[in-house]
Amino acid sequence: MARSNGGIIGKKNSASFGKCKVTTVTATGNHTVDSGTTLVKAFVVGGGGSGAADRGGGGGAGGVRTIDNIPVCAGAAVPVVVGGGGAKVPGPAQPGNIGNVSNIVSACYQSAGGGAGIYAACAPSALKDGGSGGGGLSTKPGGAGNVPPTDPPQGYPGGGYPSGSPGYLYGGGGAGGAGGQDNSGPGGNGGTGVCVPGCFPSPISAVAGGGGSGSDSPGVAGGTATQGGGAGGTRPGAGTPGTTNTGGGGGSAGGGPTNDCSGSGGPGVVIVRELTKASGVWSMQSQFQAKSQGTWPGLVQTYSLDYLVVAGGGAGGYFKGGGGGAGGFRTSEGSPSPINGCSMTFTNVSVGSTYDVTVGGGGTSTPTPGPQAAGAGSNSIFNPGGSEDTTMITSSGGGYGGNQSAPGTPPGSGGSGGSGGGASDTTSGPHVGSGNTPPQTKQQGNPGGVGRASPPSAGGGGGGAGGAGSGAPGNGGAGGVGLANDITGSPVFYAGGGGGGGNGTGGAGGNGGGGAGGNAPNGVGTAGTANTGGGGGGGAPAATPPGPGSGGGNGGPGIIVIRAPSSRTFTVTPGVNSTSTHPGGDKLATFTVTGTLTVE
Repeated sequence: MARSNGGIIGKKNSASFGKCKVTTVTATGNHTVDSGTTLVKAFVVGGGGSGAADRGGGGGAGGVRTIDNIPVCAGAAVPVVVGGGGAKVPGPAQPGNIGNVSNIVSACYQSAGGGAGIYAACAPSALKDGGSGGGGLSTKPGGAGNVPPTDPPQGYPGGGYPSGSPGYLYGGGGAGGAGGQDNSGPGGNGGTGVCVPGCFPSPISAVAGGGGSGSDSPGVAGGTATQGGGAGGTRPGAGTPGTTNTGGGGGSAGGGPTNDCSGSGGPGVVIVRELTKASGVWSMQSQFQAKSQGTWPGLVQTYSLDYLVVAGGGAGGYFKGGGGGAGGFRTSEGSPSPINGCSMTFTNVSVGSTYDVTVGGGGTSTPTPGPQAAGAGSNSIFNPGGSEDTTMITSSGGGYGGNQSAPGTPPGSGGSGGSGGGASDTTSGPHVGSGNTPPQTKQQGNPGGVGRASPPSAGGGGGGAGGAGSGAPGNGGAGGVGLANDITGSPVFYAGGGGGGGNGTGGAGGNGGGGAGGNAPNGVGTAGTANTGGGGGGGAPAATPPGPGSGGGNGGPGIIVIRAPSSRTFTVTPGVNSTSTHPGGDKLATFTVTGTLTVE
């Protein structure tokens, strides 16, 4: 009797040769799988609920589920339903609308729509509950999340669940956290969403943030939202819709007499991964046939890498110069959720793939008077030539501190970069370096501080990852504060701005390696700390003007840290870079100089 495994007695073969193909489905229809695919894995996001009118609750995000081993017929057109978002509503006094279910194949593999934002008392559970719950209003409770229940949960409750409090405004729940609350007028924030898992590479990186609630304070913005959720409206003002194909909840409208519309919920999405599996016992003939057709699994791997990428800091300016801006700061792990981006995703790459790693150097100061500007920091890049935000991360070098004799618009302006350099004493007003330049999806840093042109004149502080540089009050302006990160298991501050050079005391460097500004007379700015991306401090004036004064400090070189699950093995070059193990077992690679990373 013929056997499907070539006559070898053993376990029955079960094969799916989908080549790990990933497709992002953004509208209801049929998705045709490859001829070798019999199993798929799906990331399913329901449509978000809309916010309520008149500073009611924010809309809840659609449910989020990762569903494995869904059987399909090889080469078949697989039905996919992408749930629409709940429709916006006009004011006054209207609750929102629920989002719609998304599924693949059938209702057996689905995620729920988000709950509606609440306005009226005693709203039925069917309206406010959902994948994530809609936000409540005052004593009207918000909706429950994870309805119907799944394990793990598909979402979180709206703010005000299970009971509200008088005067409170509530945001909608998200897939990553419950809706927020506020009783001071601006409105409750939407709950956080989640990143798309690394095994589903897609143009969509994050989904299912809850909608913010509208403001009840005239002219004040409503509750904020992230990862696809819509912000609440000002008073008066319309709510922001959830982002298309994220399942984000819509923001509720602000209060007031203009009867503005709420934000609609964002439609959901279904991301399909066609699986490659070949369990059982296979004859050589079967293996040869599959290899010839290009369907036999090869030695490839798919994984996600978390990162901290800090660029080199800018140098401080000469003679009452501005502080250097900190190097750009980007991370996916170890900092607060508004700062963290999504992990990098590497799909079907060869075992032992090697990636280039560029650690940005700090900017070089100007040691003597002259028309040249101080040096900007250099970019830090993981995997140059990859796809930004997916397989490559670039952080921009910090902007240089302003130098009164250097060219600029006007002379003395600070340079732009990851964080901007502070202006020298010859400028005032808006002539500071900008942060997050060129712009990235998450804020890399902040602007520098304004210099003081009138006596006692001084330079402004450089911007830091956690705050702008301070303006000069006569003494040098302080550098902007950096940000803490514990990707290695221990919190460390990075990317502080350099202090401005002062006519008296130099400005303090920002926490995170920023160098202090020089003290008058003739004080040299302090260099930014190595491998923090800190900006250099600005130089002080001469004892008897118009003497030469003193130069600024160099910027601090950057750093790159990569983290992966414990199943991965790291090898780094050159030897000054290092590998280690996180206290939780994950693998770490730390780069203080340019080199390479090999992942197995």
